Amino acid sequence: MAGRLSLQEVDLSCSICCEIFRDPVVLKCSHSFCAPCLQRYWTQGPRRRDCPLCRSQSVDEPVPSLTLKNLCEAYIQEGEGPEDPAGELYCDPGEMCPLHGERLKLYCVPDEEPICVVCHTSRKHKQHDCCPVSEAIVDVKEKMKSALGSMQEKRDAFDKMKKNYEDAVECIQVQARFVERRTREEFEKLHGFLDAEEEARMEALRREEEQKSRAVRQKIEEIVGNITSVSESIRVLEEEMALQGISVLHKCKATLARANSPIEDPVMPPGALLDVASHLGSLNFHVWEKMHKTVKFTPVTLDPNTAAPWLILSEDLASVCDSDEKQKMPDNPERFDPDTGVLGRESFTSGKHAWVVNVGDNTAWVVGVAKESVQRKEKVSSVLKNGYLSVYFYHKMYFAGTSPLTRLNLKRNPQKVRVQLDCDKGRVSFYDDDTHIYTFKHVLSERVFPYFWVGCQQCPLTLEPLEVSLKAVEYF
Repeated sequence: MAGRLSLQEVDLSCSICCEIFRDPVVLKCSHSFCAPCLQRYWTQGPRRRDCPLCRSQSVDEPVPSLTLKNLCEAYIQEGEGPEDPAGELYCDPGEMCPLHGERLKLYCVPDEEPICVVCHTSRKHKQHDCCPVSEAIVDVKEKMKSALGSMQEKRDAFDKMKKNYEDAVECIQVQARFVERRTREEFEKLHGFLDAEEEARMEALRREEEQKSRAVRQKIEEIVGNITSVSESIRVLEEEMALQGISVLHKCKATLARANSPIEDPVMPPGALLDVASHLGSLNFHVWEKMHKTVKFTPVTLDPNTAAPWLILSEDLASVCDSDEKQKMPDNPERFDPDTGVLGRESFTSGKHAWVVNVGDNTAWVVGVAKESVQRKEKVSSVLKNGYLSVYFYHKMYFAGTSPLTRLNLKRNPQKVRVQLDCDKGRVSFYDDDTHIYTFKHVLSERVFPYFWVGCQQCPLTLEPLEVSLKAVEYF
């Protein structure tokens, strides 16, 4: 025949001889074969009565299959069987065993390859579990379907990550422009301060220069007057000295009195020159000392890369509040989502540290520290067992984040909460001014970060700046 076997031809073919059944018999396992083919298989095989397909032992004699025999005879009478003038049934070369020329009817499970009945009895596949090719195809397709689903899930994951990276690129560009703008603004402030300070110092220099120059010019005018007076006295003395006779005596008394009148010696008074040292002495230090009064310093800076997408941070990264709108942010591993938390940029493993949070009239907040290992992609309670050492204000009540929560009875509502961290002693304490609120005593075996959670849109949590002083080291 010109084409491959139809489904009917395959069903009516013996798996041993690959031809239409002749005197078909059926075994207890329900597999059918030509009676002569089965007897020859049992005679030439390993001297045991097993099924050539499934290897199950057959104790009973094969039972003739009259129904199958009738179907085969009817098929042959229709001219589609082996008596067809076109010759033997055509089979795709890929369905034939390259070693034995038999149809590949079985599938060796351990070796994962299709085999023929002769291969089944060979040393290579002896004692191997086998199944019909049709069953193997079903099993393989199920595995392929499962693999396809897995690959599709992986592709979806890559698509999602690709989108996340694209969002990250966009976010990096936005962050870069924001940092550029803020940096320029801050330097403009510094430049403005320095320009104003420079101008003030130049003005002070000009005033001192004018004042002292005017004083020196006045002295010069006084000296010029003295020079004129002395010169006149010299001229008179010289004229009178040139006289002869008694006339010298008549004029000498007045002339000598004028010449001997007291005139102060020309001496420059102290402080006549510019006080150069006052202008240039430790100039940059004094400018720096004056500058620190115009700048703010906060011991903790909020890290926008950890902030939940619903949070809004101030441009100086010193305050945070909640919002209704979720911002477009990359889902980086540092970010809290869905919980509305944010960490400080600074982290601590040793030493003592403190910062003050202005909670004001905020109606829902959590303040404290979080371990580096806290879960950021699930919404969990900010309590000690989850890696947080914090205090709560929620539903108009105060709590310490123990497990379970500890109710705190405070005499007043704090406006500012001071957090004091002692990493070496494993202490995290909270104060309202000087009033102690609560202290956690817990060994800190890993890095911790300042932690803030906020559920209020009207009033932000704000980090208070610290007073900074400059002091030169003195040696005694």
